[in-house]
Amino acid sequence: MKLHIESPLIESRPLSLLVQRNVWLKLDALQPSGSFKIRGIGTACEAYARQGKRRFISSSGGNAGMAVAYAGRCLNIPVTVVVPQTTTERAKALIARENAEVIVHGASWQEANALAQSMLSDDAAFLHPFDDPLLWAGHASLVDEVAAAGMKPGAVVLSVGGGGLLAGVVQGLRRNGWHDVPVIAMETRGADSLSQSLRAGHRITLDAITSLATSLGAKQVCQEAFDLARSHPVHSVVVEDIAALNACERFLDDHRILVEPACGASLAAVYEQIPQLAEVDEILVVVCGGATATLDQIRQWAARPDIKAA
Repeated sequence: MKLHIESPLIESRPLSLLVQRNVWLKLDALQPSGSFKIRGIGTACEAYARQGKRRFISSSGGNAGMAVAYAGRCLNIPVTVVVPQTTTERAKALIARENAEVIVHGASWQEANALAQSMLSDDAAFLHPFDDPLLWAGHASLVDEVAAAGMKPGAVVLSVGGGGLLAGVVQGLRRNGWHDVPVIAMETRGADSLSQSLRAGHRITLDAITSLATSLGAKQVCQEAFDLARSHPVHSVVVEDIAALNACERFLDDHRILVEPACGASLAAVYEQIPQLAEVDEILVVVCGGATATLDQIRQWAARPDIKAA
């Protein structure tokens, strides 16, 4: 069985009316594991299973771990996921619900990843959350589905954490001959490693993740995403946490789908009407998903004085 679904591609009437142009949504929030991650991670897990691997080990702030856990359960392969201390209780519970072992270690993904790497053995496969060609090839299927639907976007809006989705989408655009379609790469302030890297001209490492969008919390974007951001038309945009949180609530009202702040960063591009989209007629937003935040959490975060004042 295929581990990911062909997600719906719909026109958003509320967002289209808001910006007076067509806005399309690729609803990967409806994937079985709750996010786009299952596209690439499912591809990788199936490849490793064919190689005879008997255990999957991953490091994740939430969504990648959920995808590995789901894939492992479907393939009858045991899974261990190492998550950082910033991971929400809900995310840990959802990973464990897929019968995976959850280990909490370190203040950020980097520390969790170091422990996960130390646990590898010959019969185990390591599932990186964003830096693996197998993942990018799997994520590229998202663009294949859009092309098969006969819709060519004027721009693709997506969120960037470690850069796996960006790398996959650009790969998908290129293999469909859409070299001219720009990507709007959205980050939240405090998790903006791509934006800072592009300004510096080389990959930088953030001192810490200070954004609430912990799913975007890679201190350094992967080399592939950085290189593609300089060779493909990619526009880097950073929004405040409050804009991402407000977008989550507005999207819930508009489309009855709850997403986490990492996805809210992409939706904020339309709700905040960023200038980079001012001349784009057919806007495609990757609703990447994320089952790790509840509505109560989103409202609590948005009510914090330091967030409201941003």
